[in-house]
Amino acid sequence: MPANLTSTGTAAAFVLTLACDDQPGIVAAVTTELAAIGSNIVESNQFRDVETNCFFMRIAFTGPAGMARDGVERALKPAIDRFGMRAAIADAARRPKIIVMVSRFDHALLHLLYQIRVGWLNAEVVAIVSNHDDSAGTAELGGIDYHHWKVMKDNKAEQEQRLIDLVRDTGADLVILARYMQVLSDTLSKRLYGRIINIHHSFLPSFKGAKPYHQAHARGVKLIGATAHYVTPDLDEGPIIEQETERVTHAMSADDFVATGRDIESRVLARAVKMHLENRVMLNGHRTVVFTQ
Repeated sequence: MPANLTSTGTAAAFVLTLACDDQPGIVAAVTTELAAIGSNIVESNQFRDVETNCFFMRIAFTGPAGMARDGVERALKPAIDRFGMRAAIADAARRPKIIVMVSRFDHALLHLLYQIRVGWLNAEVVAIVSNHDDSAGTAELGGIDYHHWKVMKDNKAEQEQRLIDLVRDTGADLVILARYMQVLSDTLSKRLYGRIINIHHSFLPSFKGAKPYHQAHARGVKLIGATAHYVTPDLDEGPIIEQETERVTHAMSADDFVATGRDIESRVLARAVKMHLENRVMLNGHRTVVFTQ
């Protein structure tokens, strides 16, 4: 067993994600180093973007009891340096921390909390943030810190700084906009890029902005949907993680569209959050590479 790896009786588990220019020998270099430190690969996914010649890979592996993350990093450093990889190693035993932001429609928030409670989502909600007080009771019931921050034109920058401070103080890994009906500033979107997921109640790129179900109803569409995406300064144009649609008819009202959409939004957001927290989503310019199970 390599130095600095001590046995604790429990197998260590990690997830490696990497991206680099595609070239021969990447997989062999990485897996050889993992084998050398006694790791066992339990899941492996890879993808080559032929348009950019970029190679993406995700490997989930276990190791000897007591294996440390920094030890894995040192073992992989020669391969990372050789191929110029952008790599990250996540400790699978660590429970990710999330902040959920919501306005008045709380269906997506409630679905996230339920999926965490039953164990389908492995996450700890460290705070709920809202520009209304409607979900205060939900937070209290779950023993979650609730922050009611009213957002107006003259205090938006101050409230966004409070969010940045909250992310820092709680160590949050991800911020989730679960129907949080405020447009984030360019500054905040850039600062937390890749760490904020939004659920938009439309099958993007159709019907961006406000009241997309009403826009869809006015156009007489036959399918409506929802889109979970990373937040960027360009409204509703961030890299898409997950989407779903459902059929609607001419006999349905705009309110029927809204009701149908609530279920879609909740499912899509939960799936996107799960894939992000399991390190299955990799940014690829304006797109994403999503390694499903």
